[in-house]
Amino acid sequence: MTNAQNFSLQAELDATEAWDDNDELDLADIDSDLVDDGSGTDPEDDPTLGAMDLAERHQLRRVAGLRTELEDITEVEYRQLRLERVVLVGVWTEGTIEDAENSMAELALLAETAGSEVLEAIYQRRQNPDPATYVGRGKVEAIREIVQATGADTVICDGELAPSQLRNLEDRVKVKVVDRTALILDIFAQHAKSKEGKAQVELAQLNYMKQRLRGWGGNLSRQAGGRAAGGEGIGGRGPGETKIETDRRRINDRIAKLRRELKALEGTRATMRQERRRNEVPSVAIAGYTNAGKSSLLNRLTGAGVLVEDALFATLDPTTRRTTTADGRVYTMSDTVGFVRHLPHQLVEAFRSTLEEVAESDLIVHVVDGSHPDPEGQLSAVREVLAEIGAGDLPELVMINKIDAADPLTVTRLLRNEPHSVAVSAHTGEGIDEAIKAVEADLPRPGVAFDALVPYARGDLIDRIHKDGEIRSMEHTADGTRVAGLATEALASDLAAYAV
Repeated sequence: MTNAQNFSLQAELDATEAWDDNDELDLADIDSDLVDDGSGTDPEDDPTLGAMDLAERHQLRRVAGLRTELEDITEVEYRQLRLERVVLVGVWTEGTIEDAENSMAELALLAETAGSEVLEAIYQRRQNPDPATYVGRGKVEAIREIVQATGADTVICDGELAPSQLRNLEDRVKVKVVDRTALILDIFAQHAKSKEGKAQVELAQLNYMKQRLRGWGGNLSRQAGGRAAGGEGIGGRGPGETKIETDRRRINDRIAKLRRELKALEGTRATMRQERRRNEVPSVAIAGYTNAGKSSLLNRLTGAGVLVEDALFATLDPTTRRTTTADGRVYTMSDTVGFVRHLPHQLVEAFRSTLEEVAESDLIVHVVDGSHPDPEGQLSAVREVLAEIGAGDLPELVMINKIDAADPLTVTRLLRNEPHSVAVSAHTGEGIDEAIKAVEADLPRPGVAFDALVPYARGDLIDRIHKDGEIRSMEHTADGTRVAGLATEALASDLAAYAV
C-alpha cells in the first residue's frame, strides 16, 4: 500500500514520452534506408535473367543423407535418384601420370556437378580396359572393399562401358555402376531448359539407354500377349513378344518423335540463320572447353546477362546477342555448349543442329582456361570436336581467359604457342578492350567499293552504310552527302543510282 500511495499517474506518463521520440527516430532511420537516393538501382532489385536462372537452379538440389539402392521389386529395376556417395574408377592406358590425374580430377568435377559426393578415387595402369569388368579382377575386389568401407552406393567409371561390363561390374561390387557418358547425360538433363535443349538431351539419353536395357532375373525376357499376365500384353505385337522387345520398340517410337520435333525446330533456327546471311550480318561463335568462361565473356563483351556458374556444362542452350563495332557495323555473338574430353557421340549427334551455329559462323572465338592444369589438352579436345562438326577450317581467335588466377608463365607459353591469341580476364575485365579490337579486326569486311552522292532525303541509306558498310570518307555538300567506302553487294546495288 505504501507504493500505491507514492504512485503518480502524471509522472509515469511524462517518463514514457521519451519512448515515442526513440520510436520515431528508429522509423525515420529505417525509412531513410528504404528510400532510393537516386544514385542508382540496386542490382538485387533488378536481377538479370541469368541471375534468376542460377537462383532457381540452386533451389533444386538432391537430398543429402539418402542412398541409392538396387532393389528387386518383381517388375523393373528400381533405382531411386538420391544424393549418391560415389567412388571413381579409371583406367590409364596412354599418356603421362599427369594426364591420368587430370582425367580423374575432371571426372570428380563432373560427379560433383551432378550432385554427388566423391568419397574415393582409384585408377589402374593397363594397356587396354578389361573386356569383362573394365578393370582387372584384383581391382574389382579392391573396389568392392572400398565400397563396403566407405558406404558408397555408386561407382563411376571414367570411360564408356559396354552393357556387359556394366552388368558384370554391378554383380561384383553390389552397387550401381555408371560410366562417364551416363554421368554427362545426367548433367545435361539437369541443366536443359529450352524445349529444343530438353528434346536433344532426351534423344541422347534414349539412344544410350536403348542398348543397355536390362532387368532383374527374367523379368524383361518373359512373354506376355493378349490377355496373358492380366492384360500386360495389350499394345504389344501378340504372344511371343518379350517385355524387353516392347520397351525397345517404345523407345524407338519416342526417338522417331523427338527427331521429328528437332527437325521442325531446326527449320526455325535455319530460317534465322538465313535471315542473317541475307542481310550479310557477320556472326561470331564463342566455343571452348566447359567451364572456360564462355558465358562470362559473352556478358563482358555484349552485356547479355546470361547465367554464369562455376560448374561444368552450366550453359546448354545457345544465346545470341546483337552488338556493334566501334565504327558502327552490326554483328552477332553466340554462346555455345561447352566441350569436354571424350564427348559422347550421342550428344554430338543430338546437338548437331545447335553446333551448326558454330559451323555457320564467320569467326570462332576459342576460349581456353589459362588457370587449368592442362590448357593445351583443352585446346586439342575442342578442336577435335570442331573438326568433327565441319568447323575446323574457320577463322579462329584464341582467348586465354582467367589470367587473374593463372600462372603468368603458362599464359606466356600459350601466347607464344598460339600466335593469334589474346589474354583476358572476364572476372576483372583485364584485356577486354584488346579482345574486342581483335574480334572486330577479324570480322569479314564488305568487299564492294562505292563512291556516291546520297540526297539528304535518303537518310536511310546513310544509316545502312553505318551499319553494314565501312566509311572511308564523308562530306556534306549542297546537293547531298558524298560518301566513299566499302559496302555489301545488296547495299552497293542500292547506292548504284547515286554513284558519282
